[in-house]
Amino acid sequence: MAIGSTYKVVELVGSSSESVQQAIDGAIARAAQTIRNLDWFEVREIRGTIDGGAANWYQVKLGIGFRVDSGEDVSQD
Repeated sequence: MAIGSTYKVVELVGSSSESVQQAIDGAIARAAQTIRNLDWFEVREIRGTIDGGAANWYQVKLGIGFRVDSGEDVSQD
């Protein structure tokens, strides 16, 4: 029987004073520093603050999925 991949999902909040896109990219870049096999993300919430009638800070809650290593992926050093 063929076995597909198994994934773990972590929840992160990215933030930026520039844009929603920067908040997303920042969260993914930070996760990539410590988590292997990043594969996908989903936006769960978008929120921010308002100053002077304009958005001035963005927060994006993400679910970030990564593939869990199989026994064959782990080296025996």
